[in-house]
Amino acid sequence: MGNDKQKIRNGDGKAKVLIVDDHPIVRQGLSELINHEKDLTVCGQAEDATEAMIAIRSAMPDVAVVDISLKEKNGIELIKDLKNQYPDLPILVLSMHDESLYAERALRAGARGYIMKHEATDKVITGIRAVLNGQIFVSDKMATRMVYKLVGGASAGSAIDNLSDRELEVFSLIGKGLGTRQIAEKLYLSIKTIETYRSHIKEKLGLASAGELLQYAIQWVNSQEKSVPENRL
Repeated sequence: MGNDKQKIRNGDGKAKVLIVDDHPIVRQGLSELINHEKDLTVCGQAEDATEAMIAIRSAMPDVAVVDISLKEKNGIELIKDLKNQYPDLPILVLSMHDESLYAERALRAGARGYIMKHEATDKVITGIRAVLNGQIFVSDKMATRMVYKLVGGASAGSAIDNLSDRELEVFSLIGKGLGTRQIAEKLYLSIKTIETYRSHIKEKLGLASAGELLQYAIQWVNSQEKSVPENRL
């Protein structure tokens, strides 16, 4: 969605930004930050994937800022849906989750950039403008890692990297203490499907039992939470 389209949609020439995050305080802080800019304006907010799809149809944003952790459907799945229905919509991920694990997944799903929430606020604005201009926006550290991986110089990475997006989501929910039935209800999938995911996860991680899977998942979730610095937004 180029600058000409932005000017047609907005009489003031500002690019319209949609914020998708399940935390009201984060949405409020982002709105104040974005609306302070002369070339940007927030045209809508959503706390989950359903609200996001409705907001996009009504507000026709020029860019969407999306979190990974959302109610019902996670941000990765939402990004895939958005790229199917709105292939020209630039998407910037703003998340507390470690970029080393989620940035590549987000880009493969269709996002144009990834920023961790603890980054300085000016990076959010820079990232929005970058993806609006058709650029890919990630941290220098992540960009270097991706280049090394591309040329075959990077290490194989952790076993977690081998999980599919849905398997990672199930693994994360296991680590948060949810049982098979609870995960199935949360993801709107059958119990049998979740059991299949659990089996695949155990195989990929080299785990022999459900107990080992639970312990590993809990440790991983705790390590992710401890690695997240205080939010600066």
